[in-house]
Order: sequence, then structure tokens, then C-alpha cells
Amino acid sequence: MKVERADLLVIGTGQGGVPLAADFAADGKRVVVFEREELGGSCVNWGCTPSKAFLGAAHAAGRARLSASLGVDCTVEVHFDKVMERVREVRDRWNTGVEDKLSDAGVEVVRGEAAFRKDGTVEANGQAYGAPVTVIDTGSRPTVPPIDGLADGPYLTDHDIWDLDTLPQRLAVIGGGYVGLELGQAFARLGSKVTLFEQAERILASESPDVADVLREALERDGVEILENTALESARHDGDTWRLESGSRTHEADAVLVAAGRTPNTEALNVAGTGIELDDAGFVKVDPHFKATRGVYAIGEAARQPAFTHVAWEDYRRLKTILGEGVRRRDDRILGYAVFTDPQVGRAGLSQQQAEARGYPVGVAEMAVADMARAVEWGHSLGFYRLVFNTESGRLLGAELVGQEAAEIVHVLLDLIEQGGTAEQLASWQHIHPTYAENLPTLARQVEPSSRA
Repeated sequence: MKVERADLLVIGTGQGGVPLAADFAADGKRVVVFEREELGGSCVNWGCTPSKAFLGAAHAAGRARLSASLGVDCTVEVHFDKVMERVREVRDRWNTGVEDKLSDAGVEVVRGEAAFRKDGTVEANGQAYGAPVTVIDTGSRPTVPPIDGLADGPYLTDHDIWDLDTLPQRLAVIGGGYVGLELGQAFARLGSKVTLFEQAERILASESPDVADVLREALERDGVEILENTALESARHDGDTWRLESGSRTHEADAVLVAAGRTPNTEALNVAGTGIELDDAGFVKVDPHFKATRGVYAIGEAARQPAFTHVAWEDYRRLKTILGEGVRRRDDRILGYAVFTDPQVGRAGLSQQQAEARGYPVGVAEMAVADMARAVEWGHSLGFYRLVFNTESGRLLGAELVGQEAAEIVHVLLDLIEQGGTAEQLASWQHIHPTYAENLPTLARQVEPSSRA
């Protein structure tokens, strides 16, 4: 088979691979990109873009209903078909933008399944391609748990839930992580009766227990039934209704949303004998500089990087620097992320438990949202802010914020931690009153001066 030669091959079109391909092509390189599904990967097609457009409608409805405490009574009428029409319009606009970006840059796009050959070249649609650099950016997909009968029915995931036009009156959500909580609350606010199943002892098991406590209260306030420490034994669909069994209880639902983790899209890569290794879960093994084997790199979720779009995009910048013989590592930035429930969770750096596990001398400063002027004035009561700091140096180690617009406010702390900032510095700042962000310097002033040196 004749091998087509290129300067760069990219398998998958996630948020790291697309800009890397476009940059190389803009420099006059021949770049070939392979995509078996929709251009743009998870974020554009199934994750951030459609889900946040969906949450925009859901949280507008939810906040309107909760405004009675302010003396404003609202009657909310949800037109679910219009909500979903808008979600798909936003998604399709971003998807088209990815296609235009690649086309304008001169990237050759091959629509088909790509797999490695033993000589390290890549084959798709019966054609082989070779390049000195190949990048795996295949992302991940929803994990379907081995619940008896589940795979036989028309369950939903974040891949196809955006095709709905009719609101499920009863929705069962399997999984109490970020996706399950965001979408479970959103469907409840749009009118579904939602039951959420989590087999771990608590929802958001990767976060501090009191973060989970706040979100549990918020979702239950919206009518979500949360069943923690609950393993589903079977899920049967009779053509109309789902029946889910857990212990002695039977739960009925009109639709089931599976949000129980992610599985890497690597099984079709055919890496055996190529020098590329997968771990037990199927993620590509890479060194600190994303290298899987000679000439082959993996970025984003496929390489077990944190499953966030901004991390994938930073992986593109990291790898571009590495390929240009610069110095970057896969973990060379402070991790920040958010949960877009209402209230939101904003995280930067280490939690208190993570910092203690690493052996730091840990101090914390905390403030309840209910004690903040802005919260009192606007009728918000759920949540808290927590700073985690080194008691010896005063250096900030992390932040856990739960409250309104926490995903925006946490960037102040993310940037400060990235720069090695201290509680002393934050305490000296002046923020605008009355805002939520004004409480950040106030928090830092709780730290004893000896810890702010």
C-alpha cells in the first residue's frame, strides 16, 4: 500500500488537536486530521457547548421560581422543544466553526476510523499515511455501567440527550458526578421529576464532603431525589417505561440518563506491536512530555489528563512548545475547574484534604455565603468560600468556592496560586463592594500574620 506523507497526523478533533493542526498548517506544513464522528470532539458536540446552553435555560427557570423570597412571584412556562432547538443551534454553530477553522488553515480532514499499522503509519478508509509526528486526541465517551438489562434499552447519554424534543416527566440519572448533577438539576428545573442514583457513599465523591452537602441541599430544593450508596441491580425497559431495581425498591422512569464516568476512545487505534501502550483502563500511557513512543504523542482525555476543555487546550500549547524544543510538562499548571450547578463550585489548586495528603502544614480560612453582604441583598444563602494555605510560608495552596458565580470568582485565586501568591498579598487588596469577590481579601485577613510572611 502506498503511504501518503505528511508533516503531522492528528487522530481526533478535540480542543487540543484542532488548534495544533491549524497552527502547523498555517506554517506551511502538510497536516492530515482523522475524525470518525463530529468535528470538534466532546466539548463542541456533547459536552460544554450544548450542556451550558441547556443550563442557561434551566437556571433561568429555576431562579425565577426561587425569586418569591424577594417578593417577586413568577409563573414559569417551559417550552422544552424551543429550549432544545436553541441548544442544537448553538452546538451546530460551534461545530461549523471548527470545520471552517480547519478548512481555512488548509488542513486535510479524513472522515473515517483511523488505526495504527505495525510500521507506525496510520490507515483510514484504505489509505495509509505517515508523518514524523502523530498526535492521538481521541477523547472519551460515556461509560455504561454493567447493570443487568441497561444495555438492552434506549438509555440516554450526553451524546444523544440533545436530540430530545419532549421533556421526560420522570428522569432517572445514573451517576452523581459533575455531569449527573448539572443535568439532573437542569431537567428538574425544566419540569422533570428527577431521581439520581449514586453508588458511592455520597455525590461528588472527588470533592470535599461539605461541597457535596451544599449541592445535595440545592438539588433537593429543586425536587431532585438523591439516592446515595445505592447500586442498581437491574434496569428493564418494556417499550414505554423503565423499571430500575435497587435492593427492595423499584423505581419507574420515562427516560434514563447514564452519567457514570468516561471511557477513553482508544480501542480502535490498534496499538498492539507499535510501541504505544495502554493502561488497564485503556488510556494511552505517556511520559511527562506526552510522548507515547517515538514520534507519537497523546493529549487530552485519551492520555488521562483531567477531563476539562481548558486542560485539553493547554495541552495543545504544551505540546506545541515541546515539539518546538521548548520546555513544558503535562502537569505544569495549577488545575482549576468548575461545576455549573446552581450554586456553582469553583476550584483552584488543592483542597484541604489534598494538601494534607501531600504533607503540607495546612491552614484554612472560611466564610459562609450567608454572611456575605451581596448574598443577603440578593437572597442567596447556600455555599461557602475556603482558602487553603501553607501555615509556614503563607503561600496559597488552593481554594474551594461554592456559591453564585463561583466559577468566575475563582479565577482571582487560580491566577494568584499560579504565581506563587500568599495570603499576605491577597489580604492587602481592595475589591469592590458589594460583590462576592470582595470577600476574598476578607478571607485572607483571617490568616495570622505569622502565616502571611
